[in-house]
Amino acid sequence: MNQVPHPDPQIYELLQELWQRHLPSTRERLDLLDNAARRAADGCLDRTSQIEAQSIAHKLSGNLGMFGYKEAGEVAGDIEHTFKAPSPQAIALLGEKMRRLRELLASHL
Repeated sequence: MNQVPHPDPQIYELLQELWQRHLPSTRERLDLLDNAARRAADGCLDRTSQIEAQSIAHKLSGNLGMFGYKEAGEVAGDIEHTFKAPSPQAIALLGEKMRRLRELLASHL
C-alpha cells in the first residue's frame, strides 16, 4: 500500500509517531469490524451492533486518511456505507472488503 507522506518532514515524523500510538486501537477496530462482518454474513448482527460497526468503520476511515493511507481509508469508508445501508449483496462483499483492508495495512500493523 502506498502511504502518501506529508511534504513537511517534521509533520511526517509526527504523524508516524501518532500512528504508532494509535496502532492498538486500529488493530482493535479491525478485529471488531471482522467480527461484525462475520456476524452480518451469518445474519446474526443486531441493529445496535450494526450501528456500532458503522461508527467504528467511520473512525477507522478518517484515521487512515489522516495518516496518509488513502486507499485503506476508502475501503473502510465502503465498509461504513455497507453497515449504514446493508443489503444482501453488500453484506456478501463485506468479507472481501475486510480482507482487502487488512491486506492494504498488513505491512503497517
